[in-house]
Amino acid sequence: MKYRILFATAAFVAALSAARAEPVLHHVHGLAFTPDGRTLVVPAHIGLALYRDGRWTKAPGPEHDFMGFSMTKRAIYSSGHPALHSPLKNPLGLVKSTDGGKSWQQLGLSGESDFHLMAASFGSNAVYVFNGEPNSRLRQSGLHVTQDDGKTWKDAAASGLSGQITSLAAHPATASTVAVGTSAGLHLSRDSGASFKRLGVPAVVTAVTFDFDGKHLYFATDAADTLQRAALDGAASTGLSLPALDRDFVLYVAQNPTNNGELAIATRRRDVYVSHDAGKTWQQVARNGDDAGLAPGRRPPSQRQPAGK
Repeated sequence: MKYRILFATAAFVAALSAARAEPVLHHVHGLAFTPDGRTLVVPAHIGLALYRDGRWTKAPGPEHDFMGFSMTKRAIYSSGHPALHSPLKNPLGLVKSTDGGKSWQQLGLSGESDFHLMAASFGSNAVYVFNGEPNSRLRQSGLHVTQDDGKTWKDAAASGLSGQITSLAAHPATASTVAVGTSAGLHLSRDSGASFKRLGVPAVVTAVTFDFDGKHLYFATDAADTLQRAALDGAASTGLSLPALDRDFVLYVAQNPTNNGELAIATRRRDVYVSHDAGKTWQQVARNGDDAGLAPGRRPPSQRQPAGK
């Protein structure tokens, strides 16, 4: 079984690497590194955009408008809207790909739900979604979790959660641990969303992801010029400097699963940055959704800059 799992993971990564023509990030609806850590993936309104070895390419597969994009060790989970001329119902409901986005399996709620907020655990089988309106399977709006690819769902009471939900993150190993960013701060649950405890001071949290060490969270707010790293035990958070965002803010944060010192951020204006030294310096790899002026050989000297400068 171990060898079959390793083979499936390798095939999944290889499929993502079979890229097509250079894309433009019309939208940025998520951010993640592939399980082998070699490629940064962005759902970009018309399919998946890939950044690897200094250049952007387009992944094979349908050009769906993916929402709620979440990468795990052996699959991609998402939602959103089907590509133009696709026979699939709109919205997609919950979908899953095990071949790097070449094909997608419909797991349910097709034609009913578009989950803009979704988080799948990298190593466990938990998938959390925020459902804005009731449907045939999720009888009430709010936070829900499935551990069997949508066959069954559990409502999360979300006691202690305050504010409007802005972002979700699932623990990389523990299915029952989930983080939620809201307009009132960062919240953590260790009981599958039944109850939450707020971490730190109230603030509008715009992005959150778990550190792969399983003991910390990275999060950003709409006002701070730092990326925060908070301990799950409630200890004081530490700040990592961000590049000058000029009234922009971070929408997505990703950490490389094979190199925890490599981080990536994507902003509201579709700027994408990568740090290879845990946030000390940042390299801009997309500006306003494009790499014009940033491609190898054309990047301005100021493109790689000390954080916060």
